[in-house]
Amino acid sequence: MASLILKDITKKYPSGATALHNVSLEADDREFLVIVGGEKCGKTSLLKVIAGVEDPTSGSVFIDGKDVTDEDVKDRDAAMVFRGETLIPTLNVYDNMAIGLKLRKVSQEVIDKRVKTAAGILGLNEVLYRKPKTLSAALRQRVAIARAVIREPRLYLFDEPLAGIDENLRRETLSVIANLQARLDGAFVYATKNLSEALTLGTRIAVLKNGFLQQADTPSNLYDYPANTFVAFFIGSPTINFIEKAKIVKEEGGYAASAACGKFVLPENIVKRFGAIEDYASGGREVILGIRPEDIKCVEGGSIPVKVEKTEECDGVVYADCTDGNVILRATLAADKKKGNLGLEADLSRLYIFDAETRLTLLSRDAGYKDTGKKDADFVPLPYKEELRLSESSKPEKNTAKKKK
Repeated sequence: MASLILKDITKKYPSGATALHNVSLEADDREFLVIVGGEKCGKTSLLKVIAGVEDPTSGSVFIDGKDVTDEDVKDRDAAMVFRGETLIPTLNVYDNMAIGLKLRKVSQEVIDKRVKTAAGILGLNEVLYRKPKTLSAALRQRVAIARAVIREPRLYLFDEPLAGIDENLRRETLSVIANLQARLDGAFVYATKNLSEALTLGTRIAVLKNGFLQQADTPSNLYDYPANTFVAFFIGSPTINFIEKAKIVKEEGGYAASAACGKFVLPENIVKRFGAIEDYASGGREVILGIRPEDIKCVEGGSIPVKVEKTEECDGVVYADCTDGNVILRATLAADKKKGNLGLEADLSRLYIFDAETRLTLLSRDAGYKDTGKKDADFVPLPYKEELRLSESSKPEKNTAKKKK
């Protein structure tokens, strides 16, 4: 059995740059936790802290309930596969895979058994005695993964292992990694900026931005119950539509959201989830509305008249960029129509509402939320301006002093 708990991990480099801000996460045995985010979001720094390659500035790392924050790499029993993993060019595939076990003075019988088992799982039987230079990039990365697997560690750490591999080989290798995880004990932590990889592999996904944790939950929970506008935008393709500068108004029999593009009567399920709705209605505070393209249709005679600007097909669905003169919203296009008396109709039971200033969700979870029992799923990200302030203050100071002649 293996488990991983990260408590308030902060990583600040000598340059003054802070890569991680109080990140707390957990992963159980046989769980696939994916860390996803853009460039310089802290993914690699987090994996290096877990592995012991780098020390956190503050915070703690627990493996199987034991505090290993101050322990060496070799004592953590974690195998890490880096992006563009380098194999030893003078050794064949078999010996590249076996080198870690040989250094640990494992018997040749055990080495042979583990190498051949890993090779069978990862489809390397036919190339065991070839040199790395004769292999494709995808096969070389499989060898690097196999080298980690045969150690049978408690933690498997992957840092963008498929970067640079073409799409077809990427899908094939993703399938191999998923199959591998299903067969092995241990916790898997996988870092990527590719959302498709994250959704394919992740039992749970942790979203990072500029070193700040935004949310950690199952893919479906992230999609249906985003903690803020960033998660709502990041999770989902095509990306969500946002309608800014909206206000909540109280009407006879209920509430509506009023925006430049029109008025949206809020259905009962949204009103029930919006605990502070009366405060927003009476105080005139602005909100941001979110509606996903798959939940809004461009149809003949729709309630919000629009003009179709352009269309795009994705996975067999036609999406249209529609404008009413105020905003552009992406919607599904009914019957592939581009002209006529077209308008938008939205499934408002799928509406998202965020505070305009904090950009945090204003809707509570309902019965559709699937509780994982994880503490990190209850994490609330920082308000937008506070996160921005901390992010700016944690950047390395620029040396503005003029060079002496």
